[in-house]
Amino acid sequence: VQLQASGGGLVQAGGSLRLSCAASGRISGRYTMGWFRQAPGMEREFVASHFRGSTTIYSDSVKGRFAISRDSAKNTVYLQMNSLKPDDTAVYYCAADSSLIMSSVRTASAYDYWGQGTLVTVSS
Repeated sequence: VQLQASGGGLVQAGGSLRLSCAASGRISGRYTMGWFRQAPGMEREFVASHFRGSTTIYSDSVKGRFAISRDSAKNTVYLQMNSLKPDDTAVYYCAADSSLIMSSVRTASAYDYWGQGTLVTVSS
């Protein structure tokens, strides 16, 4: 499985962006797809996950502002980001795993496949 993230850019605070993560090869419903982000000098942190094609999970910092969705026909996962804040500035990575359990969705090391990252910069 190869993942290609795109959609990052520069946006003003309060604006919106939609990130895409296209997967090569068929991503069946058993795959969990996740988004993580990493700001300069910080550890990679969990943002959102689409657990096995059904359950969506969000970090507290983005809940209510971000939405993860999945288009199985296009093998693509999206992250709609609204009401962006300067603190959302980071490189955003998509990830996938075929055997994740619910308790591990927020753990970066639990995912086997990663995209290359796309930079999101939110100006104040």
